[in-house]
Amino acid sequence: MSHSSPPADRLGSGWMVVSAALFALMGAFAKAAGSRFGFSFNELVFWRMLFGLVAIGLPEWWRHKPFRTPYLKSHLNRSITGSVALLLSFFALTRLPLATAITLNYTSSLFLALLSFIFLKERIAPLMLAALLMGFGGIIILLQPTIASDQQLAGLIGLISGVCSGWAYLQVRELSQLGEPSWRVVFYFCCVATAMSGTLACINGWQPPTAQSLPYLLGLGAAGTLGQLAMTRAYQVGRKLTVASLAYLTVVFSTLLGIFWLGDSTSWHEIIGMLVIVCAGILGSFAKGK
Repeated sequence: MSHSSPPADRLGSGWMVVSAALFALMGAFAKAAGSRFGFSFNELVFWRMLFGLVAIGLPEWWRHKPFRTPYLKSHLNRSITGSVALLLSFFALTRLPLATAITLNYTSSLFLALLSFIFLKERIAPLMLAALLMGFGGIIILLQPTIASDQQLAGLIGLISGVCSGWAYLQVRELSQLGEPSWRVVFYFCCVATAMSGTLACINGWQPPTAQSLPYLLGLGAAGTLGQLAMTRAYQVGRKLTVASLAYLTVVFSTLLGIFWLGDSTSWHEIIGMLVIVCAGILGSFAKGK
């Protein structure tokens, strides 16, 4: 008796389009919750990661998956770096136009290539070198003429979040090479990020959720967690090169949400800078694909 093979996932790489939309929505919920209800970036990270902690931890506990790991130190290093990156990213989100903050964080792929060259001595292909130069040129265009003087610190912090994210992704790659399952990597990250952001919120003070603000917090957590799952699915069933390129749709969706929902104003200089960074990221994806 023959057994038919399981049907292919029809959405395939399209899962990254879903992920990009969800991550943009997460950023919009975070910015809206901060501006309309006074939540600090610490609290926003806390609610985002607490939702993910429960959504990821409970199903794995129900399946009796092992939470213990022989690579605890590596998990802690990755989780602390990722948590710092997330905190800095949300700080920028609450103080910059949504698309600008998202674009600065998405420089992580460029910094990942640069950090791999510096620390792992990986060779930079000519195409990747061109992508790096283009990306950093886009950063200069985006930061210099478009960010007001009172937003320069937030812009710098948003850029540092991209550096930290690149370093965190480098550590994720090392954990994958050690054979750690992706759910455990994300779970430890959620644990550390929830603890760090919750501690900072206790120091700075909490803003109690209300009936009006709760949908924003739930939307923030749900969009972030579902976006993570959709991204994981995209890399599982899609073409890696296509998926990596489609990830930059987050910038496009963030621009639209920022303009039509949050009332952000976007200048031509900002658009040019963001386009250059997005093109650099896609070019870098082609370089890695080759």
